[in-house]
Amino acid sequence: MTIDTLVPAPREAIGVDPAHTPVDDELVARATKLVPLIREHAAEGAAAEQVSQVVIDALVSEGLLSLFVPRRLGGQETTARTALEVLAEVSRGDGATGWISALVSVSTWFGTTYGERTQQEIWGDNPASVISAVFTPGSTMERVEGGYLVSGRWPWASGSYATNWACLGIALDVPEGEDPRGLALFSRDQYSIEKTWFVTGMKGTASNTVVMENQFVPDHRVQGFAAMRDAEYITPFTEELTSQMAFIPLAAIILIAPQLGLARHALELTLQKLPSKGVAYTRYTEARNSPSHQVGIAEATTKIRLAELLAANMADLIDSSAAARELQPLETRAQIRNDVGVVADLCKEAIDILMSLNGAGSFAEPNVLSRIWRDSEIAARHAYVTSAVGKENYGRVLLGTDDPIVMDV
Repeated sequence: MTIDTLVPAPREAIGVDPAHTPVDDELVARATKLVPLIREHAAEGAAAEQVSQVVIDALVSEGLLSLFVPRRLGGQETTARTALEVLAEVSRGDGATGWISALVSVSTWFGTTYGERTQQEIWGDNPASVISAVFTPGSTMERVEGGYLVSGRWPWASGSYATNWACLGIALDVPEGEDPRGLALFSRDQYSIEKTWFVTGMKGTASNTVVMENQFVPDHRVQGFAAMRDAEYITPFTEELTSQMAFIPLAAIILIAPQLGLARHALELTLQKLPSKGVAYTRYTEARNSPSHQVGIAEATTKIRLAELLAANMADLIDSSAAARELQPLETRAQIRNDVGVVADLCKEAIDILMSLNGAGSFAEPNVLSRIWRDSEIAARHAYVTSAVGKENYGRVLLGTDDPIVMDV
C-alpha cells in the first residue's frame, strides 16, 4: 500500500470531535471511499488540465455533485455542514477535484432556487444534471419578447466541461436605480468553451471561458441577483431546507472546503514521512526528536484545528438560519465572509509550515506536497476567499460606518 492510497480518519486525527457538529457520516464515507481513486488520477488531471472523466463519473455516481439538490429531483438535499465535510474529503484526495466538486455542487444548487418549470427542464429527464456558474456579467443582451438574447464571454468557469448547464451573470433590463445584475440558466448546447486556463496550481479545474453568441434565455430561467442575495428565490418549494439557505454565505464557505482538504492531506503526508526522516546538517537522525520540528508540527496542526472549528461554525450558522426560515442579519453574513478568509489563511499558513518541516524536496514537481502547496496558493486568491476585503467589510459593519459594506454578503 502506498502513501497515496492510505485513507485515515482525518477529523479525528487532528483532534476535532465530529459529535459536536451534525454530519451525515454515510455521505462523508462515500467521499472517503473515492479518495484512493481521486489520488490515482490526480497527476493525470493536472497534466491534462482537467479532472479525469473516470473521477467525474465516480463523483456523479455517488451523488457528490448534487449535494444540495432536493430528494424529489434525485439529489442528496443535505446540510451545509455535511456538504463542507464531504467536499473537504474529496479535496483531501486532490485539490482540483475538490475545487470543481465544490463549485459544481453550489452552482447546481443555484438551479434549485428557480421555478418549478425550470427545475423540470434541468432535472426532469436527467436527475444527474449538474451546473457550472459565473456570477460576473460578461454579456451583451437584448430584451426580446419572453426573455433575453444574450452574447458574451464568461471566464473562470471552473469544471464547465463536466456540466450540462451554465448559470451565467447577465445585465437585466430594469428601471434606472435598480440592481441590473441577474443570473440566467443556459443549456450546454447554447455555448462553447474556450481553453484559457493556464496556471501553476489548480490545473485540473479547467476554469476556462464560456462563450456564447445570440442565445435566447426565457424569463423563467432568469433571476435578479439582488433578490437571490436576500434569499428571495422563486422556487415554490419553500419547505425544503436548501430553499432557505443564504446565497452569498453558502457560495463563499463552499470555497474553503478545498483548503481544508488540502491542509489535511499535507498533514497526513507529513505525519507518515517526517518522524523518521533525518534533519540535514544537524545531529538529529530522526525529525521526531527535533524540538523545532515538534513545535512546527504542533503549530501547523493547531492552525488546521482552528480552521476546522471555524468552518463548522459558519456552516452551522447557515443551517440554523435556514431551518428557522430566517435570513441571517447583515453582521452574521459579514462575519461569515470575514471567517472564510481567516480559514483560508489558517490552512495556507499550516501548509507553509508543513512544507518547511519537510524540507526543500517538498517543492520537487513529482512530490505530492508540491501540488498541494500550489493548489492552496491559487485557491486562496479567489475573490470570495481573499481575507483583506472580508476583514474590511466586517469591520465596517461592526463599526457602523456611513458605507457599511463594500461587497455583497
